[in-house]
Amino acid sequence: MNEITEKNGILECVTCGHEWPAEEPEQEETPHIVKDAHGTILQDGDIVQMIKDKKLKGTSTMLKCGDKSKPIRLVEGDHDISCKMNGLSIMLKSMYVKKVNV
Repeated sequence: MNEITEKNGILECVTCGHEWPAEEPEQEETPHIVKDAHGTILQDGDIVQMIKDKKLKGTSTMLKCGDKSKPIRLVEGDHDISCKMNGLSIMLKSMYVKKVNV
């Protein structure tokens, strides 16, 4: 069993000597900001339009420049937009779309 001691607000493992603060500082959660190809901030429910032709991997379908989506949902990760476009549920990178003013 590892023994842990505390000195002046610092915890130390007696076995290995590792030290860490007794209380972890609370980290403020930074909001996930997604911008389109032109730098406009996107939000859930926006409608986006393709600015470049893209072939969907694993299918014979192609998203053409000018195709519009249904209202989008922002997600974490490399492909940060989840939406329906041309009857398909797809994940898109925000760098290939622009926000459409409805």
